[in-house]
Amino acid sequence: MTRSWLSRKAFESLVQEALKGLPHEFRQCLKNVAIEIEEEPNNQALRALGIADDDPDELLGLYVGRSIQGHSFFDAGGELPDRVYIYRGPILRACGTKADVIREVQDTVVHEIGHHFGLSDEDMPV
Repeated sequence: MTRSWLSRKAFESLVQEALKGLPHEFRQCLKNVAIEIEEEPNNQALRALGIADDDPDELLGLYVGRSIQGHSFFDAGGELPDRVYIYRGPILRACGTKADVIREVQDTVVHEIGHHFGLSDEDMPV
């Protein structure tokens, strides 16, 4: 199945719905986190994670930043916001139906935001 079976706009709406579905107290902690939708992970991100450039489907999302546990009152101001990248192409290729995409987007958003709260991959709920 090609990526075009679900429009970018529809995919963006699913990401927004996943964010709205988070408990209010978690959403409040995301004010300095930019959520970005990218078509594909870039080669730099793949290499940094030890993923072969020719196998980008392994990476569905990525958190870039310091967890809120790592931030301090003494941090310098004016820093770029932390970022959560959600990769549309790999998610659509991994899913066969819109229901699968909805579930995967929700899982990926929660997983990447979990990193913002200091959870490792091993700490994430299954």
